[in-house]
Amino acid sequence: MPSPSPLPSPSPSPSPSPSLLGVFAHPDDESLVAGGVLARHASAGARTAVVTATWAADTPRAAELAEALRVLGAGKPRMLGHADSRVPHSAPGRPRWCDVPLDEAVGELVAQIRDFRPEIVVTHDAYGGLTGHEDHVHTHRVTLLAVHAAGLERLYPDAGEPWQPSALYLATHPHSAVRAWGGHLAPTGKTMHTVPDDRITATVDVTPWLEQKTAAVLAHRTEVARGAAPGLIAALPAPDRERLLGTEWYIRHDPVGTAPPHRDLQP
Repeated sequence: MPSPSPLPSPSPSPSPSPSLLGVFAHPDDESLVAGGVLARHASAGARTAVVTATWAADTPRAAELAEALRVLGAGKPRMLGHADSRVPHSAPGRPRWCDVPLDEAVGELVAQIRDFRPEIVVTHDAYGGLTGHEDHVHTHRVTLLAVHAAGLERLYPDAGEPWQPSALYLATHPHSAVRAWGGHLAPTGKTMHTVPDDRITATVDVTPWLEQKTAAVLAHRTEVARGAAPGLIAALPAPDRERLLGTEWYIRHDPVGTAPPHRDLQP
């Protein structure tokens, strides 16, 4: 059986695999929901990187993020340094990510996109993933605006030369994934936010990179110790880890129109 290819390229690319930028709310989000795709693209020779909206660069969480990205081959952390909405000490003296003025937040991310110049951007879905965390939802909204604005030269002119990513993928979970995740998240009392299976654009088998993905998740030792999602993963036997982490799901959201011009609005 041939090995699976990286996340589908949005357009013909001069390199074997398209460059990919992940944008996530917290350290550990990148490993949990997109660690396989990040490792997969890096192993195929693509440029990969991650922007993290919250936590200061001098915190233990930042050091853990750096280790996780090293494992995944995703470069050095690109941290916006805002406060986690539920952990004020995550960035002393900085506003909560959800409280940052929208125009300012979008401008910060536009600068990152224009600096890295990715072909594909990956972020949280509209629900904010399984948990629906408010920082995840806010990151989704900011990323949608920033991906569009990054290609427009008159928006944020001081944030670098315009660059238009060709595709945006939203990391998500289909309803069918409840069978895998439900038994593990049910004891936490958290509601799971999933989407209809027919909304899924890309179902990616990342089992060849499962060892890297798991190591990256477990690199977030603070979250392991407090029993957050990495802690749940740490406590599982290998077969259960593969069942939970071996597949990643995405919804493609094209930031620019691909249909031919026409003279009226069409569905």
